[in-house]
Amino acid sequence: MMKFITEEYLRDLYRKEPFNTYKLQQGQRLTPGAAQYLSDKRIEINDKALKVKKKVPQSNQNEDKHTESKQAETAKQVRNIDLNLKRKLYYKLKSIEAVFLVTSSEILREDIFLAQNIINLGKKISNVRNVVNGKGTLETINCKECSGMNSANFITELDDCFEITEFHIQLKKGNVILKMHTLRCALQELQFEIIETYNNDDDDLKNRIIENVNSIINSLSQLICSAVGGKECQRKE
Repeated sequence: MMKFITEEYLRDLYRKEPFNTYKLQQGQRLTPGAAQYLSDKRIEINDKALKVKKKVPQSNQNEDKHTESKQAETAKQVRNIDLNLKRKLYYKLKSIEAVFLVTSSEILREDIFLAQNIINLGKKISNVRNVVNGKGTLETINCKECSGMNSANFITELDDCFEITEFHIQLKKGNVILKMHTLRCALQELQFEIIETYNNDDDDLKNRIIENVNSIINSLSQLICSAVGGKECQRKE
């Protein structure tokens, strides 16, 4: 016959002689109030029945091991996919960094100031590449405010200030403009690879990398504007 131990019984027992452990005998069970009382008093419950391990059938043990093995293999595959995506992004950034260097070298013959700015932005790409590789921290890219960009929207994805067409080929700095626009397009495509790479990873890091790349893209847009119209902002609202 099951005997239930009540809170009132335990209170009387504790009042007569305080104790740190209460031993449940076979056939005894605690009422909810009694269990809460022991918990509040931080009294340990000694119940041998709870410590008896149930024998698990061999078939269930094998099934559990098989499930654990499959879960471990799946986790390993996910880790490998994530690593491969990061390596892919790393080499993509390295490739774009090289294009920055080639572009700056070609622009150097026509505009030293623009070439130096391209070199500086290429170094920012190098910084992002190192962060993707788990080294260093993201550097801040300062905003040179104009009528179309400010510190609030500089890290966001903005449309091109204006569409680059065959008209711009005819301009004095047409070659420079097209080369910078090509860089900008490559970085805009890169955004989707960043999202894919960090899809199962740290959202905060992903967002900060995207904001950093947005800043580089917007900096290129400002350089393109300067090549087209000098110091006047060419952004079309």
